[in-house]
Amino acid sequence: MLRKFMLLTAALLAATACAPAWGRPLVDVDVIDRDTGQWLPETPHRGRTWVAGTPGHRYAVRLTNTSSERVLVVLSVDGVNAVTGETAHPSQAGYVLAPWQSTEIAGWRKSLDDVAQFVFTDLPDSYAARTGRPDHVGVIGIAVFREARPVMPYYEPGPPIAREGAARDEARGAARERNAAKAAAPAAAESSADSAYGMQQPQRIGTGHGQREWAPVGRTEFVRASSRPSQVSELRYDDADNLIAMGVLPRPYRYDRPYYEEPRAFPNGFVPDPGY
Repeated sequence: MLRKFMLLTAALLAATACAPAWGRPLVDVDVIDRDTGQWLPETPHRGRTWVAGTPGHRYAVRLTNTSSERVLVVLSVDGVNAVTGETAHPSQAGYVLAPWQSTEIAGWRKSLDDVAQFVFTDLPDSYAARTGRPDHVGVIGIAVFREARPVMPYYEPGPPIAREGAARDEARGAARERNAAKAAAPAAAESSADSAYGMQQPQRIGTGHGQREWAPVGRTEFVRASSRPSQVSELRYDDADNLIAMGVLPRPYRYDRPYYEEPRAFPNGFVPDPGY
């Protein structure tokens, strides 16, 4: 059963976003390191988008509504609903964003008044692992729903008239569906090859249950336009060393490496004294 009673961000940090571009997602999701104040750069790799977290640093998930309508955002961190603490599912409670609203979610919702801070920590110390759910550590995801509009009265139309060539058009449509299915097959094969390639490293960090901080919200009603989300987005994260080992990030140049001069056939211009 869909929930009408959802949480609305109230006193959380809000700002106005720019008008959305064509084809832009309903909600943009970003990660901000609260200890440095920097937005974590996103790196696409093999069909996923990664950010590098620093163990011990607090972070926030920034949600930006790019549309002119209210939306419901169900936030999952490590496979756990950030509001209810349940194993995440799109049908659960979430945050309602006003048109163009941007806000930062800084922790696990403990009440209408406070949260427990999101903190990058070793995987065994993550909230998901400590509650027996370590399988999805390292993923931040959102499921976005549009709001239902008032139902307009429906009048049964008259019987339709079949247009000429309808059967031919149906056959073309079936052919297009078959072609789309064939095009999707290589993508599935690539995903399988990606697993066989072995690029995955054991997850190093997760999201801990940090100190409590004041972050008041209110309640509002929200009726979803559909039982299916209009948008599902994911960000993967791990520490920089693991992302380098996976090939997601380039290996940095080491300036502290010892320098050895290569042997040369003519190191000097003249013959020096032997020194004895």
